[in-house]
Amino acid sequence: MSTEWKLILEVKSSSKQNTDSLSAALITDCDVKHNGDSFSIEIVENKAKDLRAMWNTRVRGLIAVDSLVNMIDNLIPSEDS
Repeated sequence: MSTEWKLILEVKSSSKQNTDSLSAALITDCDVKHNGDSFSIEIVENKAKDLRAMWNTRVRGLIAVDSLVNMIDNLIPSEDS
């Protein structure tokens, strides 16, 4: 008997532009489903340890892009200033 492990992640950032940047970072790694102002990914693996590895890879990519986007956002003066 084979067990299938599945994880679904829905992502929504501080702006649509930032959400699109995060989505673009994953486009070559997995199928990205756009849901208006958010997106989701689904990871399915037969073994929990493989699911964990795939999860870690995706999340590390999202963290790296989110950090970069936040740094760029902080460099650009806001219109409110």
